[in-house]
Parts: sequence; C-alpha cells; structure tokens
Amino acid sequence: MSWLTRSRQRLTSFIARRETPDNLWTKCKSCGAMLYTREFEANLSVCPECGHHERIRADQRFEMLFDPGWEQIALTSPPDDPLHFKDQKRYPDRLKAARSATGEQDAMQLAQGRIRGRQAVVGVQDFAFMGGSMGIAVGNAFVTAARAAIAAKCPFVLFTAAGGARMQEGILSLMQMPATTVAIQELKDAKLPYIVVLTDPTTGGVTASYAMLGDVHLSEPRALIGFAGARVIESTIRQKLPEGFQRAEFLVEHGMVDMVVTRQDLADTLGRLIGLLTPA
Repeated sequence: MSWLTRSRQRLTSFIARRETPDNLWTKCKSCGAMLYTREFEANLSVCPECGHHERIRADQRFEMLFDPGWEQIALTSPPDDPLHFKDQKRYPDRLKAARSATGEQDAMQLAQGRIRGRQAVVGVQDFAFMGGSMGIAVGNAFVTAARAAIAAKCPFVLFTAAGGARMQEGILSLMQMPATTVAIQELKDAKLPYIVVLTDPTTGGVTASYAMLGDVHLSEPRALIGFAGARVIESTIRQKLPEGFQRAEFLVEHGMVDMVVTRQDLADTLGRLIGLLTPA
C-alpha cells in the first residue's frame, strides 16, 4: 500500500462524509431535465424547461389556489367494502395501502375559502389515491361540495384527475354518475356556477359524467382528457388518430374545453371567472 493511499484513508476517517438528500433533485417526466427540487416546487411543480405540469396533491392545490384562511370540509366515510370484492388483493387491503401512502381517506378532498377575494367551494381529485377513481366516497364528496356551495351561495370549482370508475365497487361506482348529475342540477337550480378544471389525466366514467357538465371547462396544459384509451379507439375505428388527440389543446380547438390555463395563472383566472359569473 502506497503512502498516498494510506494518507487518503486516514484523512477520510477524520472527515465525515457529507450526506446528500435523496430529494435534492427532481427529474422532469416529460423532457428529462434535472431540476433543483426546491425551485421546482416554488414554480408550482411546473418544469421551467418544457412547461410540463406534474401531478400534485390536493393539499398543494388548496395552498396555491386559496387566499389565506381557507378551511377543509369534513367528509363522512361510507362502507369500505360494500361488495366484498377481491381481485389480486382484497379491496380493504388496497384502501389501507392507499390511505397509508397518501394520508387521505379517499380520492376527493374539499375545502372552502376565497380565491382572489371571491368565495368558493373547491373539490380536488387526487390521482395518487387509487388513480383518483370514482367510488361511493367520491360521489358523496361531490354531493357534499355542491350542497356546501348552495348553502354558502357561492360557486363550486372542481379539479378532476381520475382513471374512471372504481371497479372494486362495481355498479355502486357507476351509480355515482347520475348522483353527481343530480347535484349539478341542484347548483343550476340555485343559479350558482359549476366550474371544472381538467387536469392530467381525466378519463373514463368521470369524463362521461361530472367532468364534462360544467358551465365553464378549463384545463392545465397537455392534460390527457378522454373516455376510452387511444389504442382502444384506434383498434375499434381502424384508423390512426390525429397528433395530440385527447390532449387539452386539441380539445380546445374542437370545442370541448374553453381554455387552457397554466398553473401559475389558475387562481387569477378563476377569480375573474367567479367575479363574472356571480353577482357582487
């Protein structure tokens, strides 16, 4: 062993190695750029290189959207396993894992507060909880939000993110489609706006129901929005789909979405919309 090797070993034994945090850097899932996590989060989880909008949690949505002083709305808990469903795992085990991973009871969270000084009830679907899938708990949360908005005489703003209906709840999941439609009609009868912000991804039975029944539909850039998957559609119609099919910008061009809004501009845009759609 050379004197240089021995000296290096002695030196490293006296000097503690600096630990590098595992979350110091974030890799953009779209362009692959390595981003300093603190700066990425300060930019509302939007890549400064390519503009990719990363999926975010419900509490992050509330924090970036509301003025200070907002409050979360408590939700009731329906039965966990009404059909005693089991596939590769028991449904209660899947729920337990999702709750442990997210810290939430189910896929939709509600809050009430002011957006740029305008009162609103806001619902957020969290894709991290079983793909944001629509089950009884999500349907109940939607109805709770609509009725809270009616009681407060303010708009209901919903952020959608879902893979569709929750298969583990079968027909009970599909029953949430008419239930939420009735709640939307109650908002209309009360002459209160229902504003939908479509985020990545919004698909399946959610798209086929409350996601497309808003008075105004906004979307984040490049959000995937559709009912069936692109490959299923191509195999059914035996045609190649257009470039960007089922993306927010394509749907704006074809009249299904009113406006694509970046995350940084969402609070200002929603504040203006609420001001236009509700009396002073």
